[in-house]
Amino acid sequence: QVQLVESGGGLVQPGGSLRLSCATSGITFSFYTMGWYRQAPGKQRELVARITGGGITNYADSVKGRFTISRDNAKTTMYLQMNSLTPEDTAVYFCHGEYTIWTYWGQGTQVTVSS
Repeated sequence: QVQLVESGGGLVQPGGSLRLSCATSGITFSFYTMGWYRQAPGKQRELVARITGGGITNYADSVKGRFTISRDNAKTTMYLQMNSLTPEDTAVYFCHGEYTIWTYWGQGTQVTVSS
């Protein structure tokens, strides 16, 4: 059974930081391109950052220089370090994994940036 489980979300003040984790099981993690997506109320889900099995990364322009995606293939876990958070970062953050025809989503974790 494939599982992608996000954790680390919560309420943080503007300018603060959070670290999200996505723990996976049931997949050959190192093969998968992993990504973080987010969906704010009333908006479409959007890509935040992606990382290939070999560690190549790409980021949405809105988070470049503030967010860092990483992965630990030995722990089959992906991370998102989020710094300098703003209210515009408020959303449900989803973990995503894809490899050829296989694609999986986590259940999401809420991130709220508010004073």
